[in-house]
Amino acid sequence: MKNWLLHIVVNAVAIIAVGALFASVSIDGISGALLAALILSILNAIVRPVLVILTLPITILSLGLFLFIINAITLWLTDLFLGGTFDIDGFGMTIISAIIISVINLILNSLIKDMKK
Repeated sequence: MKNWLLHIVVNAVAIIAVGALFASVSIDGISGALLAALILSILNAIVRPVLVILTLPITILSLGLFLFIINAITLWLTDLFLGGTFDIDGFGMTIISAIIISVINLILNSLIKDMKK
């Protein structure tokens, strides 16, 4: 449970960073980022595995690059669920945002892992 909450906070920080980087990504404050991170985590736990299995042939053919599209789809679904609280303009921006959120998550999670040692 503690790790899941930490993961949500890391996701929220990544979402805030993307919102600060791009004008086409709008977030209604920290509470909006935390809500977006919560919904994104739920979608990553439920929808993402189904999408990975359904798109396994194209993921293999693309050497795993299609996973970025799957991440973008879950981010887009988060945008749909939250409406005006979290908004990304266009699917291309959603793909770029998903890639940047993944990179920020990777960096922050490795820093947290190093701090726990």
